[in-house]
Amino acid sequence: MQIHISDTPGQVARDFADFFEAWLSKQEGSVNIALSGGSTPAVLFKLWAEDYKGKIDWEKVHFYWGDERCVPPSDEESNYKMANDLFLSKVGVPLSNIHRFRGEDDPQAEVGRYAAEITDNLQHVDGLPAFDLIMLGMGSDGHTASIFPHQIELLEATSVCALAQHPESGQFRGTLTGNVLNNARLVAFLVTGASKTDKVDAIINDKEEANDYPAAHIGPKHGALHWFVDEKAAEGLNG
Repeated sequence: MQIHISDTPGQVARDFADFFEAWLSKQEGSVNIALSGGSTPAVLFKLWAEDYKGKIDWEKVHFYWGDERCVPPSDEESNYKMANDLFLSKVGVPLSNIHRFRGEDDPQAEVGRYAAEITDNLQHVDGLPAFDLIMLGMGSDGHTASIFPHQIELLEATSVCALAQHPESGQFRGTLTGNVLNNARLVAFLVTGASKTDKVDAIINDKEEANDYPAAHIGPKHGALHWFVDEKAAEGLNG
């Protein structure tokens, strides 16, 4: 695990953007990455569109999503819509490189279709598709992707994707499962804000209560794990 601490959420986004640019420059051929939703990725997407449009070969990147709400792509809650509005539509990513979860379709059927698309397109390691990079966030309850504490069993699901349900709103979401998250070559958490301090402290310092947080169970079996956090989220860390 490598930890990167930045002063502000904006600096977290910039530090990850620089990290991503350097990482991508070393990759041969096309790469497959899974994006996340949330406030910090929104800052990152704006940055990518404004400052990295000409610095990165976006045509070599295929974009998927680690999770998506079961809403149409025009809905303000859609992770795809946020990424497309802020970034994908502005930097010349070919439409064939954008692989979205079709939140407007029947949820259970779409989970299966999306799993098949991922399975068909990605290289496999240990019998499971292996993303080159998965971006993740973490909620104040310790969830990541759409694996919530009340459905922590999705960490061990044998399927590539699963149907999850938000514990408060009841909204359905499609999510990558824990075995696929942990099969990536690189996982990068982007976590900011004081509401995450206790969870970051528990996870990084390997405290017992962290076992209840899905995010604590993410650690690629064959790859690298990076945490990009701001000072507020990192306040509980020593040193």
